[in-house]
Amino acid sequence: MKTDRHTAHEELTGAQVLLETATGRGVSVCFANPGTTEMPLVTALDRAPGMRAVLGLHENVCTGAADGYARIARRAALTLLHLGPGLANGLANLHNARRAHSPVVNVVGDHASWHLPFDAPLTSDIAALARTVGAHHEIGDRAAVASVTRRAIDDAHERPGVSTLVVPADLQQLSQEPPQEESPRAAPRPGVDEEAVEQAAHRLRAAGSRGVLLLGGAGLSRRGQSAAGRIAAATGARLYSETFPARAERGGGLPPIDRLPYFPETAVAALQDAAVVVLAGVSEPVAYFGYEGIPSRLAPQGTVHRLADVAQDVEQALVALAELVGAEHRPVAGAQRPVEPAPGAALTGQTVGAALANWLPENAIVSVEGGTCGYPFYSASAAAVPHTVLTNTGGAIGQGLPAALGAAIAAPERPVIALQSDGSGLYTAQALWTMARESADVVVLIAANHAYNVLRTELARHGSPEPGPQAARLTSLGEPAIDWVSLARGFGVPASDATTVGELRVAFTDALRARGPHLIQMTM
Repeated sequence: MKTDRHTAHEELTGAQVLLETATGRGVSVCFANPGTTEMPLVTALDRAPGMRAVLGLHENVCTGAADGYARIARRAALTLLHLGPGLANGLANLHNARRAHSPVVNVVGDHASWHLPFDAPLTSDIAALARTVGAHHEIGDRAAVASVTRRAIDDAHERPGVSTLVVPADLQQLSQEPPQEESPRAAPRPGVDEEAVEQAAHRLRAAGSRGVLLLGGAGLSRRGQSAAGRIAAATGARLYSETFPARAERGGGLPPIDRLPYFPETAVAALQDAAVVVLAGVSEPVAYFGYEGIPSRLAPQGTVHRLADVAQDVEQALVALAELVGAEHRPVAGAQRPVEPAPGAALTGQTVGAALANWLPENAIVSVEGGTCGYPFYSASAAAVPHTVLTNTGGAIGQGLPAALGAAIAAPERPVIALQSDGSGLYTAQALWTMARESADVVVLIAANHAYNVLRTELARHGSPEPGPQAARLTSLGEPAIDWVSLARGFGVPASDATTVGELRVAFTDALRARGPHLIQMTM
C-alpha cells in the first residue's frame, strides 16, 4: 500500500522515492557536497521534511561528519557526493569510518545512463572506488530505486560499515509511484559464544597477572568497561583498549583503561609476558607500520583468544565472563584526577591534557586527533567526569574536525570538544564553516606547534635525528606560521589565542558558556 503522505494517483521522482525510503529507514541527516548529477536530489530535499541537509565545503568533511554522527547516534547518516571524483575526495574519512565500523551511506550521482557510453570527462569507475571502503549498490532502473536504497541502508547497519549507493541522473528524475511502507529490518548482534567465554575464563584464571584483556567496539561502553574492571579485579588481568577506539566512554568512576601503545616496540614490551591476550570487540593487535627487527604481530605467538568480535554482543560477552570468573558486583576503584597545572604554566601536551581532564563538562564528547595533546589527555581523562572520546580509527588524517561536527549534530544537547593538532586540522579546516552555519556547539582546541611532529619522530626512528634542510622544511608548518585565529574568523567562528593554562581556562570557560562554535589556538 502507498504511504499516507500521498494520494492514490500521485507520482514522485526517483530522487523523492530515494529520500522517502531513507527517512522510512530512520535516516534523518544528509551531509552534502552535490554537483550537476545530484540536482534532482537537491530539489527533492525540499520535499523530504524528515531529512536535514548539511552542506560541507569538501567531500572529506561530509564523510568525516557522517562517521562522527554515526558513532554517537548509532545509526547511519547519508552523504551526497558528486560522481567518482567527489567520492574519491571523501575516501580518506570513509577509510576511517570503515575501520570504526560506522554505518555510513554514500549517495553518489552518476551521469545519465544514456550518456555513460560517451566517456565524458567526469566519467570514472565509481564502483571500484566504492569497493575500497565497503559495499557498492547501483540503481539500474526506476522500479528498483526503493528496494536498492533499502538494501544499501540495511547493509550499512548490518555489517556495520560503509555502503555506497550510485544513482544515475536520469533515474533521479523519472516519475514513479511512492514507495511501499516497509519496516526496517531488525539486525540484532550475534549472540555470545558460550564456549569462547568458558575458554577465556579458564585461560585468564590460569594466567593471573599475565593475562591481558584488550577491549574495542562495544566493549568500551560503560557497561563493558565496568565488567572488564571486575574481571581484572577477580583474575589479576591487565586491561587495555585498542590503540584508536571509535568510541570510548571515559571517566565517572570507570576503571583506568589506557590505550595499547602506538609504537610497536612499546606495545610488544607491554604484552611480552602475556600468557593470554583476550580480544573483546577488537582485532588481533598489529603494528601500524613495519620496522626491521620488530614483529608485526604485537601479542606473543599462541596467546590470542577471541572472546567476541566487533559484530557480536561484546558487552554481554564481558558481563558473562565476569560472572564466570566470580567477579564481585561492586564498582572498581577509578583513577586519581591529575593535579590541575598552575595558571602561569606554559601549554604543553601534558599541561593541556591534565587541565582539560579537570575542566571537562559532564557528558562531553571529545574528538581527538593528533598526538601532541591526544595521548596525554586520554590518560588523564580516566579520572574526569563521564564523557565520550572519539579517535582516529584508520590513521587517515583530517578526521577530528568533521567528526566533532557530526557528533554535535547527532547530540545537540551535549558539549563537543575537538582536541586537534594543527597539521591534521588543516586537511579539513572547511569544517569550521559548517560548524558556524549550523551553530554547532563545538569548542575547537588547536595545538599549534607549527610542525608535523609525528613525522619528525618518524625521521628519528629511521635514523635521521637531525634532519637536513629539505627534511626540516617538509616537516615544518612555519615560514609562514598558520594563524588559526584569523582562519577561524574567516570561516565565521569566533576565535582567540592562549599561551598559558590560565589564559586557556578563561577562553575555554567563555566558549562553553557562549554556545555555538569557538576556536582557541593553543600556542605551544
